[in-house]
Amino acid sequence: MAIKRSNRCLFHSGFKEFIEADQFSILGRIHDAFHGQALTSTDEAWLGEIQLLQQALSPWKNEEAEIIFEYDIPRLGKRIDVVLLLRGLIFCLEFKVGQKDALQSDVEQVMDYALDLKNFHRYSHDHIIVPILIPTNHKSTSSTFTPSIYNDFIFNPLITGATGLQDLIQKVLLHANANTAGTIKDWIISPYTPTPTIIEAARSLYENHSVENIIRHEADNVTTDATIANVLEVINRSKRNREKSICFVTGVPGAGKTLVGLDVAVKQSYQADGTFNVDDGAVYLSGNGPLVAVLTEALARDNYAKSKEKGEDKKLSDSRREVSKFIQIIHRYRDNMLAKIKDPIINGNLEIDPDKAVKLHQSGYGEVEHVAIFDEAQRAWTHERIANYLKRGGTYGNKLKVDNFPMSEAAFLIWSLDRREDWATIVCLIGGGQEINTGEAGISEWIAALNDRFPHWKVYISNKLTEPEYAEGKVNELLDHNHNVIFSDKLHLGVSLRSFRAERLSAFVHAMLSFNPDAKALYTNVVSHGYPIVLTRSMDKARDWLRKQARGTQQTGILISKVSARFKPLAVHVLPQSEDNAVHWFLEDKTDVRSSNYLEEAATEIQVQGLEVDFACVLWDADMRCDNGKWTFWKFNGKTQWIPEKNNETQKYMLNAYRVLLTRARQGIIICVPEGNDKTTPEGFPEDHTRLPSYYNSTYNYFKKIGITEI
Repeated sequence: MAIKRSNRCLFHSGFKEFIEADQFSILGRIHDAFHGQALTSTDEAWLGEIQLLQQALSPWKNEEAEIIFEYDIPRLGKRIDVVLLLRGLIFCLEFKVGQKDALQSDVEQVMDYALDLKNFHRYSHDHIIVPILIPTNHKSTSSTFTPSIYNDFIFNPLITGATGLQDLIQKVLLHANANTAGTIKDWIISPYTPTPTIIEAARSLYENHSVENIIRHEADNVTTDATIANVLEVINRSKRNREKSICFVTGVPGAGKTLVGLDVAVKQSYQADGTFNVDDGAVYLSGNGPLVAVLTEALARDNYAKSKEKGEDKKLSDSRREVSKFIQIIHRYRDNMLAKIKDPIINGNLEIDPDKAVKLHQSGYGEVEHVAIFDEAQRAWTHERIANYLKRGGTYGNKLKVDNFPMSEAAFLIWSLDRREDWATIVCLIGGGQEINTGEAGISEWIAALNDRFPHWKVYISNKLTEPEYAEGKVNELLDHNHNVIFSDKLHLGVSLRSFRAERLSAFVHAMLSFNPDAKALYTNVVSHGYPIVLTRSMDKARDWLRKQARGTQQTGILISKVSARFKPLAVHVLPQSEDNAVHWFLEDKTDVRSSNYLEEAATEIQVQGLEVDFACVLWDADMRCDNGKWTFWKFNGKTQWIPEKNNETQKYMLNAYRVLLTRARQGIIICVPEGNDKTTPEGFPEDHTRLPSYYNSTYNYFKKIGITEI
């Protein structure tokens, strides 16, 4: 049996090849594909699975059937231990090697895999899916076979120990009347294609959400509706003319770019009469892991609670799955396209490998959606960063390893949509001055890619992009020789929804960070509109102020830059880098110690970009210091001293970090500039030479000079 190659799993073969192969040879192939350092326990688990399955699958050795280890469900970031394609059935196997008991969480895990395949994997839509949990030391085996409550050709999860697996598979085949040998053609490279059922669920979920702690505003003169209408018109024009287009939506921090993106994704996926738009759907993508995690969880919790109120039998995982139709991580979208390319890359030319991808009638070798909405597109990686990332095989456990990658991330994402043979639209949501990581390219890289590689794409952009935050104010200059540019003032969001009491907060922050003389007047304007900005040198006072400001369910939180280093003496701990931690920090209530409201863990610009709290304390460390009307930048060496940061690009990221932090609060900010430690040892040396008062005083004096009220 001919087996197509795939980057979507760690091992893939026919049953006969697998059963006859040396166990350690299979383990070696899994290792080669893993591109990570597997733990000893992981090796032992894989080897145990190989040994068990070689014995259990022997009755079907000579049939046309396939076995797949560690299969990535396209674009969902989930990996199934083992998939068996046998007699037209799809077996999802989840192993718990050495475990005796079947835990409820493990049963739910394997059922979730089955549901994800049914809802998002094109070549699984119409096939029976059998989820099986295998705690290898379990003493009994399921004996009843019932369809799931979803009535969708999915078995309720089955449970067996190692010794009962072969017999269980035999009984499932008999029960399903699966008598004809055969696999499922091209299953391993199936496109990602959500079912109308899951999309309808997601639409209902989104339209009825009440995520007040994500999106909330009372601003006048809000232009989001006009922007959404403009973007939808660009999409319709692209469809009518069968052309490729890119639309840049820019705006001040908190202006509602994410809201615009989500609304476009939902509205584009439905026709005027509310029916699902099968051919012209859209997906919202973001490279901001915490943002995606928090949005997804908040929407899912809302939907789950409402379903419970209605008496519906629904799990939280079902609601999360529904949200994932519209909200996804951009890197998974990117990696799904990378899995389709020819490797090695010859002469810098990317090509689709027809053995790794299925060509569809509408989308060709592109993804299923005509419209891709990229939030925080300024964070797309430079060519150097993505090329180095792919050369080493990505992050831990990433199996995509590509040498000599020829494009920036922005160029590759445009290339991916350009694979469509009909039409496509990219919507880039871009925050000015918010590139906060090394290797984030900003809007200029998108423009360069369009100019150099995709001159046939129509470019829709605001005619107001003259501020230095956007490509150093050179957007118009960069597009000067591109003859496909259409300008529109509706594509720039100039009103902050986040700070509904102070529409000029962003202008004040910009003036303050750039030492603009207007900062003092802008501060007065912001405060006069009921948005307090105060100053302190004490974290105790800062915490007390936050607690007195917040009423009811209003949220507080401490924010620090990721370069901050000397916050422990102030009883502040940095929030560990994990999407789960961000979810807890933002969404748990005041009874949960993981909540931001406890004011114990501080989130960095990485974790809060695109999100918000009601009242925030920005804790200003010695990483950015005022010195005679300019900022100086410093990084702590982790031991004894601060080192001057001379790299201009890194300085820009550090400045942008504070720009992000200062624009995260809806209703008020307190800035804490510590006093430092002025004590000396008996010998006359500084007690803590990493926190000298001189590191902080000039910054504090600058804020006082602007007129910020001290408490």
